[in-house]
Amino acid sequence: MARILVTGGAGYIGSFMVKRLLDEKFEVVVADNLLRGHKEAVDQRAKLLVGDLNDENFIESLFATVSFDAVVHFAGYISMGESMEKPDLYFQNNSFATFKLLDAVMKNKVPAFIFSSTAGVYGNPSQLPIPESHPTHPTNPYGESKLMIEQMLSWYHKIYGLSFAALRYFNAAGAAIDGSMGEAHDPETHIIPNAISALLSDKPFTLYGEDYNTSDGTCIRDYIHIHDLIEAHMLALKALSQKKGGIYNVGTGTGHSNKEVLDMIKKVTGKELKVNVAKRRPGDADMLIADPNRIQQELGFSCKHSDLQTIVESAWKWHSRS
Repeated sequence: MARILVTGGAGYIGSFMVKRLLDEKFEVVVADNLLRGHKEAVDQRAKLLVGDLNDENFIESLFATVSFDAVVHFAGYISMGESMEKPDLYFQNNSFATFKLLDAVMKNKVPAFIFSSTAGVYGNPSQLPIPESHPTHPTNPYGESKLMIEQMLSWYHKIYGLSFAALRYFNAAGAAIDGSMGEAHDPETHIIPNAISALLSDKPFTLYGEDYNTSDGTCIRDYIHIHDLIEAHMLALKALSQKKGGIYNVGTGTGHSNKEVLDMIKKVTGKELKVNVAKRRPGDADMLIADPNRIQQELGFSCKHSDLQTIVESAWKWHSRS
């Protein structure tokens, strides 16, 4: 039985990955500091170790008695806006902590590493949809902190032979189809959970910016359902076992504007959403749409749940019951 270390496994994407791995009969150890993750989100079949990846003693303890076949690294802060206010937090928690983790991965001869990266490494793209070969020019410290990790992984691969996959997520969204699991960030910055939360509390939703260079003035993003995103990780894990890997976009190739998302929320819920418009957040790109051809061709990836209606319906089930 393969044994996997999942860092950040108490978070949104990490908790879904933990469950899927367990369902596929992997043995799973979760490392999470629980500052932004939730203990109750971790499947009870997994072993949860609470600690911080900035603590070298904690990292050593993870590898002291267990031999891992792969590390899936989700642990990191994810808010572009927050990173513009606290860049030191992002470089410390994302980049520097990952350097310490990679040091332990190499010392303990872990053969495979999957990294939770972001489309934020591209910045404002000059080409749409965006291929992996597109120049990387992050517009905020969050994207920069992730790009630094990608560069570390590339050098570790070239020099030490580490097999890795860096998955550049576009916009992870949605919840379990039955509403049993979902998104619960604190702070929450994503449009779908924030808009649904506003509906449930009968408060206005704040739309950040309608002066983007897009057809309706709001920024456009490529939304991928959490179940499809997890499938990409499973395919990457299989590829790494065959000494394949690299950098992959994980998206649909289709974009939706913020206004289109809000319209879908109104359609699915049958409720009228009050919207207040505020200034755009610093560091947000106009449009981010994936070119997913590489992951489709090399790993056989395809989306099954990522139409906007399914994403919103599943999110509504989760948030309205939780």
